[in-house]
Amino acid sequence: MLQFFAKYKFFGIVLFVLSVIIISIIYSILKPNRVLPVYEPDMVNKELVDSTMQEVRKYHKIPDFSLINQNGEIVTQENYDNKIYVADFFFTTCQTICPIMTGHMKQIQNEVKDDDEVLLLSHSVTPKIDDVTRLRQYATDKGVIDKKWNLVTGDKKQIYNLARKAYLVAKTEGDGGPYDMVHTENFVLVDKRNRIRGYYDGTNPDAIEVLLEDIALLKKEK
Repeated sequence: MLQFFAKYKFFGIVLFVLSVIIISIIYSILKPNRVLPVYEPDMVNKELVDSTMQEVRKYHKIPDFSLINQNGEIVTQENYDNKIYVADFFFTTCQTICPIMTGHMKQIQNEVKDDDEVLLLSHSVTPKIDDVTRLRQYATDKGVIDKKWNLVTGDKKQIYNLARKAYLVAKTEGDGGPYDMVHTENFVLVDKRNRIRGYYDGTNPDAIEVLLEDIALLKKEK
């Protein structure tokens, strides 16, 4: 009996290897490609969504905007046409989550600095404090690459509406005026059609790795 198995040992090994290869090929063919969801307002935590938007279930896109960046230049949706971009909300005097978020945005910037398809966009939630001069200094201190990453300020109502009605990432404070808000740690991934494709914890290094993977996935979409 042992002689029989010894005689066919090589054949058995070859058959086993071929079986593994065939199974792997079949699995790769049958396994569906991962597709990022398109986020609609009704899919997001209601605390982060303006009450007028909470029941919207389709066709949600980031609307046109006009803000001013760290170089005093007007930034609009046109600057992001046919681009994948990561957006967040911050303020320069924040000492809690903002430094971590900014560090992670810089990490993303460095990963995509040679990729013309990907940009970054950070909105100040304290525009009266964060004027162009302050944003310019902040950008310099944090190593912002101007062509990749806009830090923007502007009309507070517009920024509030972008946060609550467009990107769906801010809670209302409720005691300091009609446009007061508390920004969250969320990074938002926006595709080339101005649709939200992902939310990520901007303070979590693991979430940043997932975000970078999802950017690569979006780049493959047609």
